[in-house]
Amino acid sequence: MLRIVAAVIMLQTLYFKFTAQPESIYIFSTVGVEPWGRILTGVAELIASVMLLTPRTVVFGALLTIMIMAGALATHLLILGIEVKGDHGQLFAYACTAFGCASLLLILHKDRVAALIGKTRSA
Repeated sequence: MLRIVAAVIMLQTLYFKFTAQPESIYIFSTVGVEPWGRILTGVAELIASVMLLTPRTVVFGALLTIMIMAGALATHLLILGIEVKGDHGQLFAYACTAFGCASLLLILHKDRVAALIGKTRSA
């Protein structure tokens, strides 16, 4: 369920990014990275979503999701604010949810994470 929730959150925002919807253009213009930041973020979210939904790459998808959402959260807190264009904080809540789901996935897959960084599981 964690994988699906995080992936769906990121996938549903792709329409707005890839079709240059006004809300998305506003966000990335305010940050100063329109249009390339919007497109690259969309591509990264698409890759992360596919990785989350693929059992062999779920750990990498979770790591990528955490990095993307950390950037989104920092952008909200430092530049945009919690509420963007009257969304009542919905985008911020989505970023928090995806970040939380990805973090829990890393905890649940801690053995795979440890193996990736070269540590062995203690008995």
